[in-house]
Amino acid sequence: MTDRSITGEARPHGKQGFDLAYWWERLGILVVLIALVALMAVIAPNFASVDNLLNIARSISINAILAAGMTFVILTAGIDLSVGSTVAVSGVVAVLVAMAGIPAPLAIIAGVLAGAVAGLINGLLTSYLALAAFIVTLGTMTCLRGLAYTMTDGQPIVSNTLNFRDIGNGYMLGIPVPVVVMAVVYLVAWFVLERTRYGRHVYAVGGNAEAARLAGINVKLITTSVYVVAGACAGLAGVIFSARVVSAQPTAGTGYELDAIAAVVLGGTSLIGGRGRILGTLIGSVILGVLSTGLILMNVPFFTQLLIKGVVIILAIGIDSLKTRAPRLRRRTATPVQQPVGGG
Repeated sequence: MTDRSITGEARPHGKQGFDLAYWWERLGILVVLIALVALMAVIAPNFASVDNLLNIARSISINAILAAGMTFVILTAGIDLSVGSTVAVSGVVAVLVAMAGIPAPLAIIAGVLAGAVAGLINGLLTSYLALAAFIVTLGTMTCLRGLAYTMTDGQPIVSNTLNFRDIGNGYMLGIPVPVVVMAVVYLVAWFVLERTRYGRHVYAVGGNAEAARLAGINVKLITTSVYVVAGACAGLAGVIFSARVVSAQPTAGTGYELDAIAAVVLGGTSLIGGRGRILGTLIGSVILGVLSTGLILMNVPFFTQLLIKGVVIILAIGIDSLKTRAPRLRRRTATPVQQPVGGG
């Protein structure tokens, strides 16, 4: 079974000439990004400056890392609403560990592990107890947010000497470190999903879990693992966020789960699973970041920005729904050609 057969993305046979739908599905989101950047460069003051582009790249890094993990979950037809709260808990853990005198690398690892544990809980409840992912992660979203408030007594914990602050504020060869971390995350995610057996199993589970089980894939293990991946990515995002603000914020990550889901769906990953590409998620994250920054530069009020972002999310889900329903409608309306049997 090949990647294309699993994801259902092979080009239909028998079509001659240019297939607009085929190419739009693969390159349409990139065309949208280019058009949006061109528009913002014209109407938003100083949008195309190097400093602003670097700031955009830095600002999208956290959501992009969250969305990378969310892609794994959505590819298996799951959902994780708890990643925003996981950002808060992981950031608090990393800061508290660092303030205890633990070296920076171990503090970062502690934050990532905290996120992975949260993801493991989601995965076990979802796969082995067969609970609905939406309900499970909605519950853990609330629990983790409460845990973040409990660990900080409801107040930010500021550390001006935070030993891992460079992961949020430093530069590497003139590029912000969060951007470098984001690039590494996407390179690893691309390799795992596109070039490994595990990646094929993720697509297979999302495409048809029962068929995957009959093919010998451990569906429960794969389902659990994708939530661990999402949790680890949220943990890393939480560490970067805390490093940027040099503090542990119990309110960190509020609403981030919606931005992550929007980026994944904008990037072409189907909410019903089994179809999508990690590079599409990156482009979706960039689109949201460019849109947000452009609106800020144009002095659009914050509440109007929320309205526009909500419309974008609804449009993304609507487009995904239409893409999913269109092949079904074609199959229902198609009239098979009857072949004559025998002569005369």
